[in-house]
Amino acid sequence: MARMIKKDDIATVRDRARIDDVVSQYVTLRPAGVGSLKGLCPFHDEKTPSFHVRPQLGHWHCFGCSEGGDVISFVMKISSLPFAEAVESLADRVGIQLRYDDDGAGPSRTSRSGGEPGQRQRLVEANRVAEAFFRENLASPEAVVGRRFLAERGFDLAAAEHFGIGYAPKGWDHLATHLRGRGYTEKELTASGLVSPGQRGVYDRFRGRLIWPIRDLSGATVGFGARRLHDDDQGPKYLNTPETPLYKKSQVLYGVDLARKPIALKRQVVVVEGYTDVMAMHLAGIDTAVASCGTAFGVDHIGVVRRLLGDVAGGTAGLSFSSQVARGGQVIFTFDGDAAGQKAALKTFDEDQRFAAQTFVAVAPDGLDPCDLRLQRGDGALKDLVESREPLFEFAIRTALAALDLSTAEGRVAGVRAAAPVVAGIRDRALRAEYSRMIAGWVGMDEETVRRAVAGAERGGGQRGGGQGGG
Repeated sequence: MARMIKKDDIATVRDRARIDDVVSQYVTLRPAGVGSLKGLCPFHDEKTPSFHVRPQLGHWHCFGCSEGGDVISFVMKISSLPFAEAVESLADRVGIQLRYDDDGAGPSRTSRSGGEPGQRQRLVEANRVAEAFFRENLASPEAVVGRRFLAERGFDLAAAEHFGIGYAPKGWDHLATHLRGRGYTEKELTASGLVSPGQRGVYDRFRGRLIWPIRDLSGATVGFGARRLHDDDQGPKYLNTPETPLYKKSQVLYGVDLARKPIALKRQVVVVEGYTDVMAMHLAGIDTAVASCGTAFGVDHIGVVRRLLGDVAGGTAGLSFSSQVARGGQVIFTFDGDAAGQKAALKTFDEDQRFAAQTFVAVAPDGLDPCDLRLQRGDGALKDLVESREPLFEFAIRTALAALDLSTAEGRVAGVRAAAPVVAGIRDRALRAEYSRMIAGWVGMDEETVRRAVAGAERGGGQRGGGQGGG
């Protein structure tokens, strides 16, 4: 017999789960008149906020995409949950023990995503059990290599505990056996991405590796990142959870559960490249650091960051630097100082136009990543790194010019041609004019020549990304 949550309990959940608290996990909300808050809609891309929350009424509505509803409908949409699972998720959050109208074996519900009924909540619980298993095993004799790895990078056991780091033991199916003992089926284990199918049945995906839990904005563990430790491990250096109903690598950011509130408060996000870099930044006091997981920082990640920043477009031209920061915030990309890091920074530049915030690049002059920089020079060096950031436009232009011999006429002409498309992509015309003037000085050519080259690049569609100061 199907089980139905009692209507009184549903009403209690709806009443106790404050909609502004729930929505604020995903969107930075700011006052918008009496009894109203607003932010950037999490359900469609927008430059100016049209998403409104009315806490006293318990309702949300987006005037841009016309979506709206109560706290339950928000959780259903943001997490792709059916009604009953959304209610159960909120009940867990506010500490309500739900009652059901019959004595059947489990709630009857159909997932809108086409998965098994109740699958998402089961996978969340499986990841929670797996995380506890990994964390417990970090203290095992076998995990000494993992503890040594952390210690050599300046991380003690307190840091490991803070970030939830664990260890996956060697062997075929230690975790799978543990999860089976907790009542999980082989189908659920496969769907979770914690195991992989083999000729002799499923086996643990992570074996003999240091483990980082990857959490979503609500703090739920949705996947894991694993670092190779043993010489006989023939797998990749880093291995992540595959795509699952919970884990979408193009959308998750490591450290976002810890950085969410500081990002909203400080209007700043620092994007680094790896798990240990996030750890180093946070331990050095830069608690706005996040990293993508097994993929490049892309469009979906930008959407997450913009909503957390409250990244509102428009009206930054002509403002002082401090005013621009206050209006849209800062996005600071840190990259390794080697050629690969510079290439990654320039690739990021192509997506810069999606931000209204000021975008910067911070690259350690000696090529050290944040983890190594902290290890060699201390916490202060990371703070100095962030403070030494330079605008992304300037970094892109200087990188292009660095490859040329500007002492020759040919080099100077090539420099103008390389820089012109970058400047043509700047939407703020005042800023575009300023960079044209600066380039003229850098390459040693007259300003009018540079302006004509920029205008030609614009007419020719040679624009590359650019989002500072306009919209």
